[in-house]
Amino acid sequence: MLLGAERRGVAPGPLLARAGLPSTLLEESRARVPVEQFGQLVRMLWATLDDELIGFGGAPSKVGTFAMMAHVVVHGSRDLREALRRAQTFYSLFPAGPRFRLVEPGTGGPDEARMEFDVSGYDDPLHFGAESTVLVAHRFAGWLVRRRIGLRRVEFVHPEPRHAREYALLFGAPCVFGAGRTAAVFDRADLDEPVLRDAAALKAFLRRAPVDVLVCGDYGSTATGRVRHLIGRALPAGPVPTPEQLADRLSVSPQTLRRRLAAEGTTYQRIRDQVRRDHAIAELTGGRVSIERLSRQLGFSEPSAFHRAFRRWTGETPRSYQTRGQQP
Repeated sequence: MLLGAERRGVAPGPLLARAGLPSTLLEESRARVPVEQFGQLVRMLWATLDDELIGFGGAPSKVGTFAMMAHVVVHGSRDLREALRRAQTFYSLFPAGPRFRLVEPGTGGPDEARMEFDVSGYDDPLHFGAESTVLVAHRFAGWLVRRRIGLRRVEFVHPEPRHAREYALLFGAPCVFGAGRTAAVFDRADLDEPVLRDAAALKAFLRRAPVDVLVCGDYGSTATGRVRHLIGRALPAGPVPTPEQLADRLSVSPQTLRRRLAAEGTTYQRIRDQVRRDHAIAELTGGRVSIERLSRQLGFSEPSAFHRAFRRWTGETPRSYQTRGQQP
């Protein structure tokens, strides 16, 4: 984050000191800092640079741009779909962006949606700008509907960075690197969620910005979100937990879990297939594992069974995704 300030001639040491952070952080690759102090550092950079993209965008995004977008979105949007469309239109009016578009259905099937981001104009050698853009968009969308939106996967144009393991903490979903577009992929049904925030909530949100989008929330207030997270966390080591094991971890009976999932319009089998599909796509596109090994990781008795399931999920063969990931 401080790289953007340094390139504008702003020394990072005094900024860190004013935020109550030691200058030795610049030499520590695995440092952790309190979110409130990190948020204070972000606000100081905004004020110093008058740029909400803190030097990573193709042009400055003046302080207050995000707030105006949020007002446009909160006042009058009936559901998340309309809110994201309004935000897309709003940011398209400015040269700095960040530019994105809502795509539905997504490439993974009719039940998938994507937020695709154009980061081609970013001056972003450490990929912080791209990471932050996706993170803020995802967290703000969840804030609008008052629940964390479970991501199926996140795709990045940039190659896998050295700190790639941090992405699991940031996004809680499989990540694909070297993808065709930077995108956040989620359930299309989430777009029907009503916008539940009003002017008073937005005022409090902006007063604390960016702290409330930096805090990592839970993995969903719904049974679907919690089950998806527990299954995803079991991969790739496996095996995928059974309904009984999931119910035990969630401190409910299997019958109660089944009823809650049914009330949310889904089943254990459907969630398991979605998570396995997303993990398979991420692994095959990343070119990190053989089809035979991946089929075992996902709990299939033989590669042919995995092949049939993958074709049912995506309409394509595992080999086609693997080949796509190996293209320069």
